[in-house]
Amino acid sequence: MDLKTATAIRRLRLVSAPEAISFLLLLVCSVLKRTTDFNAVPVMGMVHGVLFVLYVIFWADAWNRAKWSLKTAALYFVLSVLPTGGFFADRKLRRETEDALIASRARQEGVVNA
Repeated sequence: MDLKTATAIRRLRLVSAPEAISFLLLLVCSVLKRTTDFNAVPVMGMVHGVLFVLYVIFWADAWNRAKWSLKTAALYFVLSVLPTGGFFADRKLRRETEDALIASRARQEGVVNA
């Protein structure tokens, strides 16, 4: 994995958890709006919208650089529209990055898989 690919995946990871948190907070604010006089939906809606747009931009960049299959790219996109999907995306991306780093170090040291 080259540096630009690793950076693209890292950006996606950095925005996935905050995007998931903002989604959950937006759901809570929506419930509170309908059950109380508290209305933070306009603010949380904008915060979540910005984070979602960033997620989609970083997802497209990571898909392009990492050369993911359509199935993998679709999985990461679907995770962005599920309320807790960003947490799962972050965990899966971290594992993918760590595996690529291990493989890269093994290639540098001349270790070949049998």
